[in-house]
Amino acid sequence: MRPPRLAGEAVAGALMTLPAAIAYLLLLLLPTLATALLAFTDYELGAPDLGWIGLGNFQEMLADRGFGVSVRNTLVYVGLVTPVSILGGLGLALLVEAGAKGRAFFRAVFFLPVVSLTAAMAAAWQYLLHPTIGPVNAALRAMGVGTPFWLSSSDTVLLSLAAIGVWESIGFNMVLFMAGLTAIPRELYAAAEVDGARSGFDRFRLVTWPLLGPTTLFVLTISMIRSLRVFDTVAVLTQGGPNKASEVLLFTMYQQGFTYLRLGYSAAITLVFLAVVLALMWLQTRVLDRRVHYS
Repeated sequence: MRPPRLAGEAVAGALMTLPAAIAYLLLLLLPTLATALLAFTDYELGAPDLGWIGLGNFQEMLADRGFGVSVRNTLVYVGLVTPVSILGGLGLALLVEAGAKGRAFFRAVFFLPVVSLTAAMAAAWQYLLHPTIGPVNAALRAMGVGTPFWLSSSDTVLLSLAAIGVWESIGFNMVLFMAGLTAIPRELYAAAEVDGARSGFDRFRLVTWPLLGPTTLFVLTISMIRSLRVFDTVAVLTQGGPNKASEVLLFTMYQQGFTYLRLGYSAAITLVFLAVVLALMWLQTRVLDRRVHYS
């Protein structure tokens, strides 16, 4: 029989975890299960009943040209934003850490986009990229360069959104890399210099980069997931246009669910999105994690 003191501690522990368990059940687990069930129905918002259609939504998804376009746009966006924001964040972290003065100032400046309201920043970018009154095109005209329609041309809209995504993510990645840099013992750099690593590039290649492996893996995973979740800038700036050139996966999910009221089809898209995120997490823990050096 368990002693009364241990039994009392177990009860106290259960009572302390009960609010978090209830919140997890109501806010995460039950909505996820409801979404999984709706994905196999033809439910429309406001309809009195629903019908079980099995894999019908997923079959429609495979045949839907609009869904294919949104997947392609999402992959292109992730392919542009992820590497640039990671390399840019690493470069900024190295520059800020190497500087003797102004570290706190530059940290705040580069991290500012992370804590800014996306809708407000999107409105600012809409002005900056305006084809006639925007400062970007004004500077290009002053240099005698052509002035694209950044957000209203199918050729440039996705590239423009990717540039905004890099601007949003690069400061966050910089802070993560700076945390990884501060964890590297300074003695290793002195030892590497004694062993012949005279240049800064050699010290980076032999010491900094290998020991940043865990941080880089985390930044890679977080950056890809953040890029997959792009929605706010698309909803505010382009609404998926022109001609679906900027429509991404989450915007398609939102449009199907809350514009066309097809919650069953929207739930199926949600499951696809969750599957992609879980696949990325599996890739991190089972494949890439084995190749990372942990000191």
